[in-house]
Amino acid sequence: MKKKRTNLMTDQLRQAIDDCGLTRYEIAKQTGIDESALAKFYNGHRGLSMEALNALGEFLQLKIILGRKPETTGK
Repeated sequence: MKKKRTNLMTDQLRQAIDDCGLTRYEIAKQTGIDESALAKFYNGHRGLSMEALNALGEFLQLKIILGRKPETTGK
């Protein structure tokens, strides 16, 4: 049986962009992120800088929830 794969953080960011109801142009304008950089990120061609990720997260009012796996002992 296959494990259910959780969404990658980048997939979740793209979904948040889609769900916010604004165009990528409007998001870029309001966050100060270069429009072409945001488009390349959205299309999976490039990552964003930490500064841009922070601006995007703040603008979209995102929170990160940690769901770490418990550590296992031994080999």
